[in-house]
Amino acid sequence: MVDLTIIVPIAGLAALGTAAYLTWGVLRMPRGDEKMRAIEEAIQEGARAFMRRQYRTIAAIAAVVAVLFAVAIGVTKGWTDGLRTAIAFSLGATLSAASGYIGMYISIRANGRAATEGLGSFGGALKVAIRGGAVSGLTIVAFSLLGVWGLYEAYNAWFGSAGPENVVLSMVGFGFGASLVALFAQLGGGIYTKAADVGADLVGKIEAGIPEDDARNPAVVADLVGDNVGDCAGRGADLFESTAAENIGAMILGVALVPVFGVNGIFFPLVARAFGLLATIAGIFIVRAREDEHPMSALNRGYYVTMALAVALFGFAAYALLQGNGALGSHAQTWLYLFLAGVVGIATSLAFVYITQYYTEAEHRPVKSIVTASETGPATNIIAGFGVGLEATAIPIITVAVAILASFELGEAALPGGGFYGTAVATMGMLATAAYILAEDTFGPITDNAAGILEMAGKSGTARERLDKLDAAGNTTKALTKGYAVGSAALAAFLLFQAYLSEIDILNGTAKPAPVINIGIPEVFIGAMVGVMIVFLFSAFAIRAVGKTAWEIISDVRAQFKEKPGIMAGTEKPDYARSVDICTRSALRNMIAPGLLAVLGPTLVGLILRPTGYAAEAVGGVLMVGTIAGIVLALVFNTGGGAWDNAKKHIEATKGGKGTPLHKAAVVGDTIGDPFKDTAGPSLHILVKLLSTITLVLAVLFV
Repeated sequence: MVDLTIIVPIAGLAALGTAAYLTWGVLRMPRGDEKMRAIEEAIQEGARAFMRRQYRTIAAIAAVVAVLFAVAIGVTKGWTDGLRTAIAFSLGATLSAASGYIGMYISIRANGRAATEGLGSFGGALKVAIRGGAVSGLTIVAFSLLGVWGLYEAYNAWFGSAGPENVVLSMVGFGFGASLVALFAQLGGGIYTKAADVGADLVGKIEAGIPEDDARNPAVVADLVGDNVGDCAGRGADLFESTAAENIGAMILGVALVPVFGVNGIFFPLVARAFGLLATIAGIFIVRAREDEHPMSALNRGYYVTMALAVALFGFAAYALLQGNGALGSHAQTWLYLFLAGVVGIATSLAFVYITQYYTEAEHRPVKSIVTASETGPATNIIAGFGVGLEATAIPIITVAVAILASFELGEAALPGGGFYGTAVATMGMLATAAYILAEDTFGPITDNAAGILEMAGKSGTARERLDKLDAAGNTTKALTKGYAVGSAALAAFLLFQAYLSEIDILNGTAKPAPVINIGIPEVFIGAMVGVMIVFLFSAFAIRAVGKTAWEIISDVRAQFKEKPGIMAGTEKPDYARSVDICTRSALRNMIAPGLLAVLGPTLVGLILRPTGYAAEAVGGVLMVGTIAGIVLALVFNTGGGAWDNAKKHIEATKGGKGTPLHKAAVVGDTIGDPFKDTAGPSLHILVKLLSTITLVLAVLFV
């Protein structure tokens, strides 16, 4: 077997170097005229103000959690273990916060430059937007890769003599720190962006009858800021913690296969992620668009190149690192079966892309059914949209089920008892293109902001048409990212659940048999019910928070129209900063309750039921059933919300435009879908992984 571990830091540094080069390329592009620059700077100011206040709040919460958990683990298992967990937690939290900030930093600078390029070239605007998005994608995945690799190397040098299982188990705090910050970043950003969007739409479009992104709307800058702090910062932290948590989960499962693969079984997830980064670098530079080309065609070319390279490099990594040596029943074809398990994961990611497109693009039946239902008013629009969301759970769940079963059987064919490692390899395969997917996600807010800047600056005609085409593609890429995120969360859920059971087994040693989650045991049944309750109550808190914050924005916009009658005539300027500040304060205030529920729920179940002797199994019930409920509900929210949104856009483009009764009905549905697809749905992706990472960290308290 070949030692490929050196590729991990090389790929991470190469990705950061490429991101720096792309940043330089984007920032040297022109920013437009004075009016466009003023709008861009207002967006930057609002985004920076929100991020500063949000991260101060998150830092305070994270510091308290780190100390509490370090003390709890220190008292129970020893202060050295508590210190190691606290260090890993702090590093994960810090890098997760940095990932969110970087996603926001580049997007609020690429937006104005994409708008300026759009004045003269469709291809130029697309190039600026996707390269701006690539800065976020490459940097975030590189941070995750280098963070996990660096922590492993540091801990191995510190206490590696205690065995690889102790090194890897001491790293689980990294995933929890990343998940905690990501949850609050997505919650706060999601509440902000959708409250601003709902407030701007309901008063601007419905009551005042002015277009979207009209400069007369006091909430329009808050709306544009929201795209960056929600979709960029929130999703950046989300995918950082996804890759980090799945890497560590797969490394835990790799510990059991050290007799076969040595340390390569532990390092394989990191090497696979490194090769995925290199494939993404190549894919990004492929993206070019002709002036008359559909933007998704250009973006898909880059994605297919990334995927093809990822498959080839994945196969090379499996051949080099996962050769069987005869131990534990391994054989000459072990690497091939595990490579095929990775291909299953890569194919699953592609399947989720097409499934999401089917349910959210306007040319397919689901969105068309919502458009037709809008002809009879808002009520039938809502019924149709919610029905699409419920329907959209079937195919994805079947896809994940097939992927888990196929990868498990391939793992068993690789070596007896290797089924769970096969599912881990499949998860690595699905996340192989994560950096490119994240680049496409950030592409969406950049083009959305660029179109808004042109609208507010009074630029119309061909330039606006170019940016509207990119904006529509951006809506598709954002929907695809949500589908990809929930798909990877679903596949990873099985991996992290098995990692939890493996950790409990390691902690128990020979004192107890391997843990079994038996729903017939009362404590386990109670844990399962609590897991479902956490998911639904969390969603209720998140959606209600959007409603509360939107109410404050609506009240402010109405007040400004009364206080300054000249706004509508264009003789007075709205106070954009006031709306931004109101939205910021309310979003941060309302993100606390759902975040604390996610942390305290599984913790209290384990601590309260510890005297029964079934605490570990009860928390396993919380994790297992809560994860299943979270995945299904996230599919409902993401797909239903995306379908409502694109039904509205289809009506605007082909069914008589804005202001018609048909359009007003669609706006109501879209308004309901906003907190579904951009607040509750994305936050649930993180919740299901937070349940896993917090149980991994606290498992020592439950045995």
